[in-house]
Amino acid sequence: MGASTRMTTKGKSSAAGKSAVGKVERSALRNYVTWFEIPALDIDRATGFYNDIYGITMDVTHASEFVMALFPADKGIGGAVVVGPGCVPSNVGPLIYLNGGADLNDVLSRVEGAGGRVVMPKTLIGEQAGHFALFIDTEGNRLALHSKS
Repeated sequence: MGASTRMTTKGKSSAAGKSAVGKVERSALRNYVTWFEIPALDIDRATGFYNDIYGITMDVTHASEFVMALFPADKGIGGAVVVGPGCVPSNVGPLIYLNGGADLNDVLSRVEGAGGRVVMPKTLIGEQAGHFALFIDTEGNRLALHSKS
């Protein structure tokens, strides 16, 4: 995992692995997230919540001590709701921004009816970046929605 390393000397690759001044150059990755997991205590309640707000049907699978409900994904980043050892819901820590579609209000408007709680309404980040909103799911996780409009 991580960026691939390219070594240069005076603008050209070197076998030694360092540039003329001993600096290591790294090429940047374009996609930094490849998978996400949302911890849950009750797989049925959590799966019902995400099925309701997105209008989807998540496939549930059992793997060892874990139960996972997979978000449907043909392309791009996949993820799951997971119940098992060490899967502890939290409203602090890293924040996952879920796709809100063309207008995140469509998904956000279903959060409370599905048992979650909106903690920040749709908010403009900037004209280029779009909008976001924050919510707490049925398990107590703080998550965000993002959309361009």
